[in-house]
Amino acid sequence: MKTMYNTIVLSILLTIGLVAGTPAQSILVYTADNSAGKITPKSIEAEFKKAGFTISDNRDMNIPFKKQFKKTTFDLYNLFTLYKSDTVITLAKRYPSVGLFAPMSMAIYTKKGAKTISISTLAPETMATIMGIPTDDKTLAELGKAIQAVFKSAMPNGSFEKLPYTAVAPKGKLVSSYSTEADADEWDDEKEELQLSMENELKPNGFVMAGFNDLGMVFEEKKMDLYNFYDVYSICKLPVIYNIAINHPEAGAFAPCSLYMYKKKDENKFHIGFPTVYNWMAAMAIVDKNALKTLEDAQNRMDKILKSTLE
Repeated sequence: MKTMYNTIVLSILLTIGLVAGTPAQSILVYTADNSAGKITPKSIEAEFKKAGFTISDNRDMNIPFKKQFKKTTFDLYNLFTLYKSDTVITLAKRYPSVGLFAPMSMAIYTKKGAKTISISTLAPETMATIMGIPTDDKTLAELGKAIQAVFKSAMPNGSFEKLPYTAVAPKGKLVSSYSTEADADEWDDEKEELQLSMENELKPNGFVMAGFNDLGMVFEEKKMDLYNFYDVYSICKLPVIYNIAINHPEAGAFAPCSLYMYKKKDENKFHIGFPTVYNWMAAMAIVDKNALKTLEDAQNRMDKILKSTLE
């Protein structure tokens, strides 16, 4: 009953956050004129670095799009992953689910023939809802303000778009989470076995490990001593982002997905979690049957990988 209650509450909260409208819409898209071509993924990255963000990756997706699908609908499409270490540390002390957005994902894009450049990100309220924490969390609110300040400095004369759709309630749980027992003395060896098992299953199921962040090292540097380890994988399935981005380029705010794995020092358990595709479906009100099928397949495959890993 408690699990069912939590699911219902999260669904209600997400729905409230999604349909609230600009600027509280779930995905924020900031667009600026780029007729002169002076704004680039690298210039945007540089502004985030100045503001204290750590960049995990800034990947040109047109290269794999053209290689695998022989075409692209974008002049520019980058998936941009980053985090702010002080924010992550503050949140990690209270919310172990912080890894869902550490790194967070953004898309930087220009549609074919357009003279603008856009960047998409999740609203702080949306991240909070998916993490299962209060939507008015001050730390996330401050992060949102910092991100918007960088948008304005990196993309002068830009503005936020009002997206042309109304979000819907999620049809499934927002996070797939798993846990398994860890040996008090041999957990380090067990961790390596778990991660190797999971990594070996990614490629055969069409997933790419687009990045890896050892947040445990960040915590250790700042003398935060709550976790034995905290690792975050950036996981991407190319057909998913390619097909969804055709109609929803802002979908890069969800891709690649951050999959966390951690062990707290005060318990003998491994925890794994990642945001589900139901967030995509709800946030962008996706109704296209082929798109939904692609998303559901990715979700089912990832769940099977993690269940198999923990057996």
